[in-house]
Amino acid sequence: MYGLRPAVHQAAERLRAAGHEVHTPDLYDGRVADSQEAGLKIKEEIGRDELLRRAVAAAAPLVGDGGLVYAGFSLGGAIAQNLALADEKAGGLLLMHGTSDIADDAATEIAVQLHVADPDTYEPVDWLNAWYLRMRRAGADVEVFRYRGAGHLFTDPDLPDHDAEAAEKAWAIVEDFLRELG
Repeated sequence: MYGLRPAVHQAAERLRAAGHEVHTPDLYDGRVADSQEAGLKIKEEIGRDELLRRAVAAAAPLVGDGGLVYAGFSLGGAIAQNLALADEKAGGLLLMHGTSDIADDAATEIAVQLHVADPDTYEPVDWLNAWYLRMRRAGADVEVFRYRGAGHLFTDPDLPDHDAEAAEKAWAIVEDFLRELG
């Protein structure tokens, strides 16, 4: 919800250094929020449908014979989930700090990894349990990693939520997941 922050660029560079091709679409057209309230305001101004349209337009040139791993942070994770579930050739889904609702008729066999704070006000335990069951029912191979005591955006070193130990643990697991996906 903050926009394309330095932490997103740092994560992309980390994954590029590990040999992955990474794209970082700017769904907020250059706007970056400095607080949750400001981020929610930008999100509401743009609107959910427009954000999804922008994400589809950004991903469209990358969708091909398969293997595209969709990923995102918080709101970006929710958007990535929607794109991955709509792409029958998706190679995987990496969710950092966020999920989205799942249609009852969703069907996918992709590998999914979720990294989330525990507890997380944006991703409550009841929601996550239901999300997990719906994803499994849809056919996804889901792994959930919960980080006790970490804040919502615990991988972002510029936010109060940052938890260096949890972030390093998460990134090590992410790099293994992406390596396994090829």
